Amino acid sequence: MKFQWPKLIEIVMGCGFLVEDIYKRRQPLPSMDAIYFIQPTKENVIMFLSDMSGRTPLYKKAFVFFSSSISRELVNLIKKDTVVLPRIGALREMNLEYFTIDSQGFVTEHEMALEELFGDEDNSRKGDACLNVMATRIATVFASLRELPFVRYRAAKFLDPTTATTFRDLIPTKLAAAVWNCLLKYKETSPNFPTSETCELLILDRSVDQIAPVIHEWTYDAMCHDLLNMEGNKYVYEVPSKTGGPPEKKEVLLEDHDPIWLELRHAHIADASERLHEKMTNFISKNKAAQIHGSRDGGELSTRDLQKMVQALPQYSEQIDKLSLHVEAGKDMKIPVKIAGKINRIIGELGLRELGQLEQDLVFGDAGTKEVINYLRTKLDATRENKLRLLMIYAAIHPEKFEADKASKLMKLAGLLSDDMNAVNNMRLLEGSSDAKKSTIGAFSLKFEVPKRKHAARKERKGEEEKWQLSKFYPMIEELVEKLSKGELPKNDYPCMNDPSASFGGSSQAASVRATQGRATQGQAPHSVRARRSTWARPRGSDDGYSSDSVLRHASSDFKKMGQRIFVFIVGGATRSELRVCHKLTEKLKREVVLGSTSLDDPPQFITKLKLMTAEEISLDDLQI
Repeated sequence: MKFQWPKLIEIVMGCGFLVEDIYKRRQPLPSMDAIYFIQPTKENVIMFLSDMSGRTPLYKKAFVFFSSSISRELVNLIKKDTVVLPRIGALREMNLEYFTIDSQGFVTEHEMALEELFGDEDNSRKGDACLNVMATRIATVFASLRELPFVRYRAAKFLDPTTATTFRDLIPTKLAAAVWNCLLKYKETSPNFPTSETCELLILDRSVDQIAPVIHEWTYDAMCHDLLNMEGNKYVYEVPSKTGGPPEKKEVLLEDHDPIWLELRHAHIADASERLHEKMTNFISKNKAAQIHGSRDGGELSTRDLQKMVQALPQYSEQIDKLSLHVEAGKDMKIPVKIAGKINRIIGELGLRELGQLEQDLVFGDAGTKEVINYLRTKLDATRENKLRLLMIYAAIHPEKFEADKASKLMKLAGLLSDDMNAVNNMRLLEGSSDAKKSTIGAFSLKFEVPKRKHAARKERKGEEEKWQLSKFYPMIEELVEKLSKGELPKNDYPCMNDPSASFGGSSQAASVRATQGRATQGQAPHSVRARRSTWARPRGSDDGYSSDSVLRHASSDFKKMGQRIFVFIVGGATRSELRVCHKLTEKLKREVVLGSTSLDDPPQFITKLKLMTAEEISLDDLQI
């Protein structure tokens, strides 16, 4: 399991720490103590015992922390080593086998989940092993937060008694059972673990929504990761050289420690651009150094100007660093040329506004085959990736248009390669045999519950004001979480694992869930029995008067007033639109909604993974969108 090294560096900043790999040859440091953070596997325990055995151990004393529950067998193995035992300063379970992606999101680092679980090769043994590891990691989330959830999951749907159920059909069911078994162990062995349910967990897979991973999402966060060449949350940009040489590269992390990013990440790109412009204008009007810098026009500064600039310089330097990452003033201190400006240029160059409108019209049933074909015929300069994403949305809504030779004709019209069409064809694997109708000619077809009179994958939400163009789209989990909170989620489609009256397939809902949800529908928010903790990542605010911390400064304390948490876990990768919705619903429902997944994928990553599902001996690095 990989560490997130930037986070680790933050933790040990200012201290004399040396971070090493347990499987690499290390220099003996017999005068120093060592902290081991390891997974509780037999290989790791044997390596640890080898380090600390003999007359001259590698370290003076070992403080051992396991990332999840350790088996009794391995504990006994450690106890039997009488030489090592006195050299152990601590031996504890930390329950930290997950990575937080923000204050309300985590991943289990299963980047190959689509290939391993939904791939063309039906390897149930390999799939079960993957799900068991996944379940262990999910369970550590609840162990670390001291939460015991009602475990609900999307049940397999059967068309008729003759339809065979595949491994893919049962992924949410199997994962729910494995998670519940892990939670039962915590309940039985951990004295601080709750004895009754305190929250809700809904387990889904990527088949619940195949449009969200590929449609253009128009928020600042999604646009940054979709259009800019970012590595994770790292953004690299160029600044003029102080020595007059070639531009220098700078790296920055777009994360919660940046208050401007924290405020604007889920804003529509047009809204974010306007607010950034306002912030820069407001900053210039209030800061003397900025005013002098913007008005000197290359002329010499007077002594009085220099004095004013020096007095304002500390505040100027701090704030200009924060703002200039997102929007930098040009010569007249008003022209945005950084992240927001770059994104808006790319949107114009790629013609994304027209494409985005067509995508959303398709989703809501306001466009169809005629509009798609017209776009492919007339927009010859559209990128291959954007045409592929459009066809994937089209396939999700109109699967019948990809039967027989229709798919090859569309591919030829769009100028796509056979490798690209693999991504479209592999969408059938996410649906499974129980959700996909079998075509008599062997081509795939996806089943979506859409109105017969209007081919649409979404219904327009009543009461939702569309302030900005192209902001109408919403991922399916928004609807599911709202129904879950209201107690309206169909119990046959989404049974509860820890319902004593339910079978393994699940046919009825826990009575306590109904009671909890009943209170919610009557306007009484359900509350957790344990003291409410603050969120995983607390924003570090500033009191500068220019940036956006005023609303966020007390955000973590607001969660104490909320009801029971809702956790949603998606097998096969989550999207930034789904993460955004969890933040939105937290405010709307007054219940903290946490998103978990095997990975967080931007559209190019998701498409590459879809291609890998039927590719032989190809790695993620070998495929390009």
